[in-house]
Amino acid sequence: MCGITGFISPSPKPESDLKKQIHKMARAINHRGPDGEGYWQDKDFGVALGHKRLSIVDLSPTGAQPMHSTCGQLVMVYNGEVYNAPELSKDLIKTGAKFRGTSDSEVILEGFSQWGIHRTLEKLVGMFAIAIWNKQSKELYLIRDRLGIKPLYWTHTKGELIFASELKALKQHPLCPTTINDNATANYMRKGYIGGSTTIYKNVQKLLPGNILRFKAKESPEIKPFWSLREVVSNATNDQYTGTFDEAKEHLTTILKDAVQKRMLSDVPLGSFLSGGIDSSLVAAIMQSHSSSPVRTFSIGFNESKFNEAPHAAAVAQHLGTDHTEMYVSPSDAFEVIPNLPTIFDEPFSDPSQIPTYLLSKLTREHVTVALSGDGGDELFAGYDRYFTANAFAKLLRQPTILRKLQANLIDSVSMETANRISKVLPKNMGKHLAGHKLQRISPALHDGKITTLYHSVLSHKQQTAMILRSGTESVDIDPEFPTGFNTKSNIALLQYIDTLDYLPNDILTKVDRASMAVSLEARVPLIDHRVVEFSWRLPHKYKVDNGTGKHILKEILYQYVPRELLDRPKMGFSVPIGEWLRGPLQTWAEDLLTTDALNSTEVFNTDYVRNIWQQHQSLQVNWEFHLWDILNLQSWLLETKRIQPSEND
Repeated sequence: MCGITGFISPSPKPESDLKKQIHKMARAINHRGPDGEGYWQDKDFGVALGHKRLSIVDLSPTGAQPMHSTCGQLVMVYNGEVYNAPELSKDLIKTGAKFRGTSDSEVILEGFSQWGIHRTLEKLVGMFAIAIWNKQSKELYLIRDRLGIKPLYWTHTKGELIFASELKALKQHPLCPTTINDNATANYMRKGYIGGSTTIYKNVQKLLPGNILRFKAKESPEIKPFWSLREVVSNATNDQYTGTFDEAKEHLTTILKDAVQKRMLSDVPLGSFLSGGIDSSLVAAIMQSHSSSPVRTFSIGFNESKFNEAPHAAAVAQHLGTDHTEMYVSPSDAFEVIPNLPTIFDEPFSDPSQIPTYLLSKLTREHVTVALSGDGGDELFAGYDRYFTANAFAKLLRQPTILRKLQANLIDSVSMETANRISKVLPKNMGKHLAGHKLQRISPALHDGKITTLYHSVLSHKQQTAMILRSGTESVDIDPEFPTGFNTKSNIALLQYIDTLDYLPNDILTKVDRASMAVSLEARVPLIDHRVVEFSWRLPHKYKVDNGTGKHILKEILYQYVPRELLDRPKMGFSVPIGEWLRGPLQTWAEDLLTTDALNSTEVFNTDYVRNIWQQHQSLQVNWEFHLWDILNLQSWLLETKRIQPSEND
């Protein structure tokens, strides 16, 4: 795992200028690769590439980057791991390739040289963000893996293309735009992250998963996909798995075992995150089945029982026989992390699980350099409770239009405070879905009758961001239409598709990448091996969902390793008691950010509105924890960004 950065200018530049600039950009992401660094530049074409190395496989100098192909035509910097490199190297050797070392970087590069870019990418199993300069054609290629596990940012400004693994490196270039994108802040306030290809800065973009960007000086960048989830789902619709459940379970087990075993390849110590839930337990179980010695597993817990999964993780670890380490998180532990969140995440980001994810990564890095994670199982195998909530409410959308709109107008007329009071007198199972802002989430979908609108609302922290922000217009940055030919009667599958396009890369994988790389830990995610993804979409819905709950087939595979009684319990999630902490140990920190002067200084928020909900939260009138956490993370980011600007002398 590493960090990459670089740029190509529209005209030649002195070599000294190229060196100074690329060194400055790479130093900004030193945490992604503290074990080494490398640089390459071509003054005649104004090209510079930088690499920060976290050594995992082939710790010798033969794995160093930038790396040159043996044909001399290609130069590459690369962030990630390709797990089937040993098999690919054997195929390349048969065609005459010769390797200096054993790094996957060298295998990828020789593949590009001999097979071409597209054919090589089709063969790769892994996670990657790649930049390749072709000396002969004078073209730069940027490539991001299929599911968006590894980040890659870029901008094209004044004829210069600039790229990096993180925005903090991009911003070290004097031409990088730093004007805040008001529309991005509006999208952030709705979901707690910035989705799609947009970023917090105007004219700075994320390369979307599964895409290749081609750039030649004095031309516009061209972006084309090499892998498409839309195509995967469309193809799977026409090629549904027809075997029995037991046959599907056996086939999926084979794929999962190979995905996990491949990700255990490492020349440095390796372990696994373990929450005690289905996904992380399955990964740890398969790891232990492949290991002759106890696998290192890690978890964190909380003194607040409703957030604490540590006892469940410990029970699973004991059954599997892993070498288990746990740490209980206190508010003071969280407080040490919170001021650093703007620097860690580079953009406003407010998934509260960012805190335990960072602390878990930090704990794990004290013992190992690589950790496997169970992320992705919920999206692929219908594990989120919200899928079933949205599916239940979707029945309301099939009502006559006049009745839907009447209900929507009625909901719109009810204040959140009134809705909260109503929910308290409803039956418990109904009240939890209709409390306050949850009731208001239904209204937009009742107006237009679309399940996509309903789910967009279900995911939303706030329906009307215009109440919070002084400017900015939201845009729906997910694919609003389902693939042609797919049976749209399966609402849950539609919601899985949306999440895999948006929530998975922009929230879950962003969180895991930034939190782990901030402490120089490589996190690997076997459940979203693209072979698992493609097979999961071929599975009949009934193999994933049984008796109104998801992940049926994953559970049945896991029960072969871990007793059912250790796992059958309600899903807890991975979060922290933000609402309580904002009234307690985090109150002073939050109040300092939300004073009238502080809010006015950033010129983003409607100050009176923010002050009002902060006071309501403190007085226990309304629980505004998620809204406030969104505001606090954006406000903290804005103030930190104003305080720290790139220095010319850095």
